[in-house]
Amino acid sequence: METHEWVRKALASGRRALTETESKTILGGYGVPVVTETIVSTADEAVATARQIGFPVVIKGIGENLLHKTESGVVHLNLNDAAAVSRAAGQILNTLPEIKILVQPQVVGQRELVAGIFRDPHFGPAVLFGLGGIFTEALSDVVLRLAPLTREDALDMIESVRSRRLLDAFRGEAAVDRESLVGTLMGLSAIATDIPEIAEIDINPLIAAADGTLAAVDALITLADPDNVSAVSPPVPPPAIHAFFHPRSVAFIGASSQMGKWGHTLLCNTISCGYQGEIYTVNPKGGVIAGKPAFKQVGDIPGPVDLAVVTVPAAGVMDLIPQLEAKGVRNMLLVTSGFGEIGSEGKRLERQLVDAARDAGILVLGPNTMGIGNPHIHFSCMATGGCSMAGTTAVVSQSGNMGAQLLAFAEKQGIGIRAFSGSGNEAMLTIEDYMEGFEVDPLTETVMLYIESVKNGRRFFESARRVSRKKPIVLLKGGQTDAGRRAAASHTGAMASDVRLFDAMCRQAGIVKVDQSMELLDLSAGFASLPLIRGNRIAIMTLGGGWGVITSDMCNRFNLEVPELPAALIARIDKILPTYWSRTNPVDLVGENDLDIPLSVLEALLEWDGCDGVINLGIFGRRFLVRRLADSVARADDSYTRKMLEETVRTSSDFEKRYIREIVRLMEKFQKPIFGVSILTEENDSTVYPVDGHDLKAIFFETPERAVKTAARMAEYRRYLSRGY
Repeated sequence: METHEWVRKALASGRRALTETESKTILGGYGVPVVTETIVSTADEAVATARQIGFPVVIKGIGENLLHKTESGVVHLNLNDAAAVSRAAGQILNTLPEIKILVQPQVVGQRELVAGIFRDPHFGPAVLFGLGGIFTEALSDVVLRLAPLTREDALDMIESVRSRRLLDAFRGEAAVDRESLVGTLMGLSAIATDIPEIAEIDINPLIAAADGTLAAVDALITLADPDNVSAVSPPVPPPAIHAFFHPRSVAFIGASSQMGKWGHTLLCNTISCGYQGEIYTVNPKGGVIAGKPAFKQVGDIPGPVDLAVVTVPAAGVMDLIPQLEAKGVRNMLLVTSGFGEIGSEGKRLERQLVDAARDAGILVLGPNTMGIGNPHIHFSCMATGGCSMAGTTAVVSQSGNMGAQLLAFAEKQGIGIRAFSGSGNEAMLTIEDYMEGFEVDPLTETVMLYIESVKNGRRFFESARRVSRKKPIVLLKGGQTDAGRRAAASHTGAMASDVRLFDAMCRQAGIVKVDQSMELLDLSAGFASLPLIRGNRIAIMTLGGGWGVITSDMCNRFNLEVPELPAALIARIDKILPTYWSRTNPVDLVGENDLDIPLSVLEALLEWDGCDGVINLGIFGRRFLVRRLADSVARADDSYTRKMLEETVRTSSDFEKRYIREIVRLMEKFQKPIFGVSILTEENDSTVYPVDGHDLKAIFFETPERAVKTAARMAEYRRYLSRGY
């Protein structure tokens, strides 16, 4: 019987699971190594079969409605003679006389693994692999990837389990057959893709024998009718998204002259940042708002309108659709709240709005958004004041407050913004659409996302995987998705939490997922300013030993290697530093005040082919210490004139300017990143320091932790690119 027909026949008869034999037959057909077994009906047949197989054997009860056999008491292991087989078979048949008996050899191995598949409502089929046996759920050492897998995905799964050392030679047993393990995961992936009626597969245990061979000794396949994919918004092509961020004229519908109202704030922020397009205001009372005549209705506007910014109450938005259609307005930035975010009635109103807008040929961004911005045309139609610096980092936030914070942080740190969108409820324009727009936008070099959910998980994954091959995606996720009910008929369903699957999707797609909002900015600064690190080997240069120790420990925690210095490099630095320097990595500059020493050591480290990047600590920011010292000396020792002390401070400041230029020059020369950490900072200090005429920039963080995390995440992204999908 063909596999598909077998599954469909079971579903037609009302069954929601295949027997163990049926399950193993399907698995074997896809290259999964399964144990040989025989079905019998009586105790005598079980004994005869056991003698043919050879002791010891395993016998199990098998039936169409018998799923969890261990809990039912119908599994008997390590039966060493005919009498033991006869007793076990009799016990099974007396307990459940309607079932049959499965006889299979006892597979011996100290290592038990688990593998399987399940289907997620948002992301579709996924493959699971990890440590199996009775402790599967207790230890939770499993990894997930979305199907279909590539060979690189399968290898990455194997290397990602915490207990991966068990897969090597272990306690006298040979290393697990990696090719067989890869084949098993690829086979499961193929089943997930080929047979949508299979909801879950649970292989537990998948035993590695002493010689490293694998055998699936127990397997369960559960079935379900293929999911009816819920309706999702049709994709928005990139040119349509581009139009939102490059309007030649904007109409503020619901404009207000009252400070603090959305209709006033958005208008004033747009004007104050220097937007050069036409600006129109619409208010039924007419008059003048922010120095501009207010038209009583949309149709009164004399010129064309590329973008309508709507802040009228939710109940009045539907009435605008015919007016916008008549005026030829194709894009609506719907700031108004009171739609899907407030509950069922709001969702109903939002659906009505989307249907009406789509019929009118109008694309809606929002509702419930804080606005959008494009610093490249001085367009800042946002609830927060301030004008972002033009740059290459595109930002989308599903939270208005988080978006405001990110933009404020970016401005303070000197990070330039390509474009910003508070995506709101994403009634029509979704995060998946933005991803595909980033893919083709030549000005976007880094993508920064704050998201709480995705509308179409599978599309998000596929578009992110394409984008990340071209430009890094840095993502912070808030909350957890509601992925719907889990079928708990197997370990795989119970083990796959929403967060675990989302994290796995990010790794598989090459998304750099961070845990804190500040990390978003740090990674954006790193990707936008520095050469991409080639590996995970870090040289550390520090003005004080303690910082070097802390930074080394941090590197170890984040999978960065701090290699020992070779003899030739030690000899070279011997000529630069005093004889009592550490002669190890980290390189302690032993508090030397010669301002040329850090640059000489830094160049020597970058030239060393044993490191991929340098973290330098405490060199930058010494001007603050010098200034404080000068103030103390001025108060205590009148032998130093004010002019002499000011010259000392100026010399320190001039050095830091030169240090920035030299850092950029050295990074361009060696194509290796330099991660700086300031010894002290002031309120107006930034993270990013550009140099005229150069694309690369110097960066200095406030703490070693931020420098190490940035280096580690960039190395993680480099590893993804090197896997060669």
